[in-house]
Amino acid sequence: MTKPLRVGIIGVGTMGADHAERLAHRIAGAELVAVSDPDTARAEQLAARFEGVRSIADPLHLVAADDIDAVLIASPGFVHEEQVLACLEHGRYTLCEKPLTMDSESSLRLVEAERKGGRPLVQVGFMRRFDPDYARLKTMVGSGELGRMLLLHNIHRNKSVPDPSFKSEMIVRDSLVHEVDVARFLFGEEITEITVLSPAPTRAAQPGVVDPQVAVFRMEGGGLVTTEVFVNSQVGYEVRCEAVAERGTVTIGQNGGGLSTTRVSGDGVAGPGLWGGVVPGDYRERFAAAYDLEVQAWVDASRRGEVVGPTAWDGYAATAVCTAGMESLRSGEPVRVELADRTALPGTG
Repeated sequence: MTKPLRVGIIGVGTMGADHAERLAHRIAGAELVAVSDPDTARAEQLAARFEGVRSIADPLHLVAADDIDAVLIASPGFVHEEQVLACLEHGRYTLCEKPLTMDSESSLRLVEAERKGGRPLVQVGFMRRFDPDYARLKTMVGSGELGRMLLLHNIHRNKSVPDPSFKSEMIVRDSLVHEVDVARFLFGEEITEITVLSPAPTRAAQPGVVDPQVAVFRMEGGGLVTTEVFVNSQVGYEVRCEAVAERGTVTIGQNGGGLSTTRVSGDGVAGPGLWGGVVPGDYRERFAAAYDLEVQAWVDASRRGEVVGPTAWDGYAATAVCTAGMESLRSGEPVRVELADRTALPGTG
């Protein structure tokens, strides 16, 4: 493709609006054509900020529009299956924000539909694979210079979750899902078992919400992964990762180094968390470069007629782990992750 990739965005909340700015101003080879959202007034206001961009009320009409080559889906997960299926039906390259869908069965249906279509079209929005630090860590552990990776330790903290509808299960499905993909990405293998445990919940969480949570993954090759997810930490947005190998360790996400202790500033409420520097306020600040690199890679690949980065299978595998994780959250017991036989899927024979 020599012309710009003509892109439509479905869902123009915080993430979708951020992607609209990115496509309009920072991504080469792309043209933002249309946006769609159930809040039509919000979609129209966003479209008006960019010359030549229109608002389309029905997201399926956006997918079917003749002047759309590719679709970026930033809508809630419960509508992803219908929207991704429409993209596959119309042959649209698709960047779907995580989670791919809300459960493993519907995610697998998307994998099967893409395979039946005969060509890959879907990239899933696990942007950490494009973060320069995570990419360097992947290269380092893959080189073998530190020997075999044995353990992975993750920390994922948000300052707060003001939305009262953000329940305990969403911490697994919407937050922990990133660390699920990180573990699969860095180890290069599947997760076979997950256990989700929790201490007494923080008083900053909504009543009945289990926060923080600690997840333990058992990898296919015998490695272990621990992840703390704490979405009401009151400090800031912290994402850290330490890989423990046979001949050394590698840590990323220490905000430039220095004192690694975090604390609430001043009066315990106002201001950023402090570590000797500033803790980022949210994910858009912490992973700004990763989002830019992710969307640019998607645009470049789509123009070549290819898919790069996390695939529909990666989205399905992550959803399957989180489905098992929600079961473990309820029981407090380890739950085995059940995945479809990849070699038996349509189009693989």
